[in-house]
Amino acid sequence: MAVIEKPRCGWCDSDPLYIAYHDEEWGIPQHDDHRLFEKLILEGAQAGLSWITVLRKREAYRKAFHGFDPVKVAAMTDAELEVVLQDPGIVRNRLKVFSARKNALAFLAVQREFGSFDAFLWPFVGGQPKVNQPRALAEVPAVTPEAEALSKALKKRGFTFVGPTIMYAYMQAMGLVDDHVVSCWRKRA
Repeated sequence: MAVIEKPRCGWCDSDPLYIAYHDEEWGIPQHDDHRLFEKLILEGAQAGLSWITVLRKREAYRKAFHGFDPVKVAAMTDAELEVVLQDPGIVRNRLKVFSARKNALAFLAVQREFGSFDAFLWPFVGGQPKVNQPRALAEVPAVTPEAEALSKALKKRGFTFVGPTIMYAYMQAMGLVDDHVVSCWRKRA
């Protein structure tokens, strides 16, 4: 008997890591600050690269950046970041590596101001996931007014690697936006 594959979004190829990411993480509403911080750092690292490249390096990132504990990342010294730059398991881009600390400091400031990063983030979509109905990947935008507003707000607070395109990918990944194509088994009704 043939195994019938679940229909998925076209960007999800046959790589088991990608399939698991699509099926278990991407587009599922996330409210946990720890996970929101991890993905913020990883999305910045992904800038200019394919997501699968960073996804394959995620475990090395978790090790290099203290399990994405924003307090520990904010406390990393220049010397510690220089050591991280030598790790072949991550994207060894100086600006991206040093931005992790800068973003951790800004993330902690947002938590202090709003009580949580989650409380700051979700109002950009009115507190509920924005469910789009793309029939094909070509209908999914690269950026939206909400992503532009989020990017601007983050930059104002000192974050880096948070341009509008990166922030839209972040919003999709964290479930603020549901851009699963209508034929995908993960699509919300």
